[in-house]
Amino acid sequence: MKKFNIRKVLDGLKEVSSSTPSVQVGPQENHLIQETLQSDHFQLCKTVRHGFPYQPSSMAFDPVQKILAIGTQSGALRLFGRPGVECYCQHESGAAVIHLQFLINEGALVSALADDSVHLWNLRQKRPAILHSLKFSRERITFCHLPFQSKWLYIGTERGNIHLVNVESFMLSGYVIMWNKAIELSSKAHPGPVVHISDNPMDEGKLIIGFEAGIVVLWDLKSKKADYRYTYDEAIHSVAWHHEGKQFICSHSDGTLTIWNIRGQGKPIQTITPHGKQPKDGKKPEPCKPILKVEYKTTRIGEPFIILSGGLSYDTVGRRPCLTVMHGKSTAVLEMDYPIVDFLTLCETPYSNDFQEPYAVVVLLEKDLVVIDLAQNGYPIFENPYPLTIHESPVTCCEYFADCPVDLIPALYSVGSRQKRQGYSKKEWPISGGNWGQGTQSYPEIIITGHADGTVKFWDASAIMLQVLYKLKTAKVFDRNRSKEDKSSTEVSDEDPFAIQIMAWCPDSRMLCVAGVSANVIIYRFSKLEVTTEVVQLLEVRMQYELNDIESPDGGGGGGEQTSALPTPGASPQTSGPPSHPSTSSNNSDGGNMPCLKVRSTPLKQSAGYQVDLVVQLVWVSGEPPQQITSLALNSSYGLVVFGNSNGLAVVDYVQKTVVLNLGTVELYGSNDPYQRQPRSPRKSRQPSGGLCDINEGSATSEDRCKSPTSDHRDNSFSRSRSSSVTSIDKETRESISSFHFSDTFARKGDSTLTPCLYVGTTLGTVLSLALTLPPAGEQRQLQPVIISPTGILVRLTGSVMRMAFLDSTGSMLPPPFEPWFEPNVTADGEEREKVRKRRPVSVSPSTSQDLNESQYAVVCSEKQAKVISLPSQTCIYKHSITETSFILRADVVQMSQGVSLACFCANGHIMTLSVPGLRPLMDVNYLPLTDMRIARTFCFTNLGQAMYLCSPTEIQRITYSQDTCENLQEMLGELFTPVETPEAPNRGFFKGLFGGGAQSLDREELFGEVSAGKASRSLAQHIPGPGGIEGMKGAASGIVGDLARARIALDERGQKLGELDERTAAMMASADSFSKHAHEMMLKCKDKKWYQF
Repeated sequence: MKKFNIRKVLDGLKEVSSSTPSVQVGPQENHLIQETLQSDHFQLCKTVRHGFPYQPSSMAFDPVQKILAIGTQSGALRLFGRPGVECYCQHESGAAVIHLQFLINEGALVSALADDSVHLWNLRQKRPAILHSLKFSRERITFCHLPFQSKWLYIGTERGNIHLVNVESFMLSGYVIMWNKAIELSSKAHPGPVVHISDNPMDEGKLIIGFEAGIVVLWDLKSKKADYRYTYDEAIHSVAWHHEGKQFICSHSDGTLTIWNIRGQGKPIQTITPHGKQPKDGKKPEPCKPILKVEYKTTRIGEPFIILSGGLSYDTVGRRPCLTVMHGKSTAVLEMDYPIVDFLTLCETPYSNDFQEPYAVVVLLEKDLVVIDLAQNGYPIFENPYPLTIHESPVTCCEYFADCPVDLIPALYSVGSRQKRQGYSKKEWPISGGNWGQGTQSYPEIIITGHADGTVKFWDASAIMLQVLYKLKTAKVFDRNRSKEDKSSTEVSDEDPFAIQIMAWCPDSRMLCVAGVSANVIIYRFSKLEVTTEVVQLLEVRMQYELNDIESPDGGGGGGEQTSALPTPGASPQTSGPPSHPSTSSNNSDGGNMPCLKVRSTPLKQSAGYQVDLVVQLVWVSGEPPQQITSLALNSSYGLVVFGNSNGLAVVDYVQKTVVLNLGTVELYGSNDPYQRQPRSPRKSRQPSGGLCDINEGSATSEDRCKSPTSDHRDNSFSRSRSSSVTSIDKETRESISSFHFSDTFARKGDSTLTPCLYVGTTLGTVLSLALTLPPAGEQRQLQPVIISPTGILVRLTGSVMRMAFLDSTGSMLPPPFEPWFEPNVTADGEEREKVRKRRPVSVSPSTSQDLNESQYAVVCSEKQAKVISLPSQTCIYKHSITETSFILRADVVQMSQGVSLACFCANGHIMTLSVPGLRPLMDVNYLPLTDMRIARTFCFTNLGQAMYLCSPTEIQRITYSQDTCENLQEMLGELFTPVETPEAPNRGFFKGLFGGGAQSLDREELFGEVSAGKASRSLAQHIPGPGGIEGMKGAASGIVGDLARARIALDERGQKLGELDERTAAMMASADSFSKHAHEMMLKCKDKKWYQF
């Protein structure tokens, strides 16, 4: 059935009846740009989810397919195969996944949830779907067990009963094991919930049932009675068989393990307390913490492995969670970084009645996945190839770049590969199932994450995979060891003083700039060579206002005039060494130039990769901490970095290591201030100078201090942070800088030549332009100053300015000019270095060919509306109100394969795209009804229809808004199920066969089927057919592997049926044969008899 595209219908309606149509203003005939983007180029869908499953609750492994499944407390299901093959599914109810069980080598998985529902997932399609569900209404599920190659699933409940479900039809059997039949009639107490079910490895007809209270029952399925009962006076947490089926082991709540013979009734043959101190006088060892799980695995050569979690003694306070591996006489205690959720031992065979030959242990922790190599001495861990370390430190900001320069990923990978830790297992990663997708989409994509501990991670995100490339630790620039007296001055910064707040990156020049939460900006260059920096270059900047400046019209009084010319330490261009840090005593009520963090004074060894070029710090002024940086931009062609906060903006020339401009927001307006604020006295900062100006306005309260983006004090509502300390009358004067954009464009109205410009957007919706006069490249760039002159207001919008971009006269995107990357640490002689330095900056804009009458278009988007302005005439030609009731959290002007578009993510969860420059609405999808602070902070769009956000503290969700990608997604996704031969069953051996040893099989169908067991009670559970029925499977499991698998299954079924037919035919022939023999004999007997003789 053809999918009905409601979006196109809505688009059509919207264009007819939108309450806020794009208004075309100004001369129409000059701006007839043919827009190629249409609404059918857009479609929104989730692509992949990366990262560690948030709040995991259960785990399972298919030993033949080699696929790992992890369930979470929010009902998510994550499946992992070989590196690059992973899949995310979600149970609709959102209940915690308490148990997972693979149908080994069948391409199916059973999940049991905390809401007492059981589901069967089909993994033979790229996007797994539920085939059947069963919802229990009177019983709570506590344990599930599905024997290998059986279709009967045992379900244990809180009441102590066991029900059976046919996994093919998902119908309940009438066969039930009731708790009161299982325990001794004489015992009056309830045995507690079922904590374990498994069949005897050597006899499928015998089932072991563990009850929480300490009773274990060996149940005979055929005779429907208990063969043996084993009681212990401590609660049971788990049970495990020895593969020969003669012994089993239990773990208890007092930290003991008990080993039992199945025929030995009274007491265990051995009791072990792995972590208990053994008293000398033969008394019982002191109790330990509960052993939550035990596994008992045998090897052909040597001793069996007993692996357990928990069981530490109570006096080990503060000790980290441990996994204990007991092998023969040796006991290894492996400490984990986080509490253990579950563990599984990976074995060579799927058969429980064979030597297990364990080779690895998968340990699922609350925030990590660890795989331990059991075959090597010292049990080293495997290097984890999945991108599970996104949350190593909480993510505070993200940027996403699609269609990067092709040499970037190899360059980052080569420096990142040197950061790898040593000491991992030499073996291949054991979770190796599935196959990669066949996607043809191959442009480089990079995701950058900034973290609370000051690290910045670069990830290769090409072709819907994710792999860490390189990790930068920005905190290395600062002194970590603070003296006690220092504490008072730095307590303004929360527990994460190094947290990254904003990142600006130029992929072409590889320049990186980060703004930290402690009001600092660090500029990095990329180098392939190691270098030792003797002195970290530092600039200290004072940004502050005094309110009395506004009150005195002439700027006199106690205003900033006297202080404005005072050079701040480290600001003069000649300063090569770091300024002497003021002592703590200077940080008293009357001021002191105290930064929030202290830059290190010792030499810094910088390995290949990103190396610090310059640190800029905002300092305390008049006893007030600096305001947090709200916006940041960098341009490699101009050699400038600009940053702003609620006080104003500062432009730094990182080539000359000087501050070029330090202006208050109000001063940007000059005489054109729309808010009737008193004009200021002229500042010396207009002329380029080494000295820094002190611009003062309203003081910050403690709420505005250097807060960590991860701290809870951050306002969690969606009111834009217009500084909560400000009263409404004062609001206009607390205008913050919200965005920047560098471009070669027409600086003034009616200009005929392009000049380098900086555009500044504010929280009150104003866009102002500043013209930049740059010295010529080469030696002059090092010596002559950069001159900046404000050229007035370009446009005003409603709401804070989010994003600016420029288009050429044909409507194509004009990226800002950049300088190509060069190696900064050239070891050759001076001439070579000079040659490198003299490279002309490359301007991407086709400025040279532009005729005088050709125009540019500035696209400006605020949190409420978008406008397109024609340059140099500065007339607004299009405007569109994007949202009336909500506001935009993120807007990006993106390059799609068919043209340029404006993509917006709104606080009410809508994702919208508009055509550029016409601002026609092309897509509007209500995607995320519940948007939280984390999503708001991490959502970003990039080119070619890609976007991402953090859907949980540990996971990145990637989405696409491109129709092309949605259509190709099926091909790009990996296959989870691959046809694999099931290993042969273990050989019973001649003597075992002769004397009745070896595995006993059981006809479960005969026992549990409707004929002998009858029907189950209807009120016990309700069967719900899933959306991914067999038709769904046939449709979805496209691709050659799916076809092959289906063909193989069909052949198998056909072969089976033919075999059965053969047998039936043979039986019929045999019976016909015997019938004809009997008939012949009868005929001979009766041949000569007359009728009356019969």
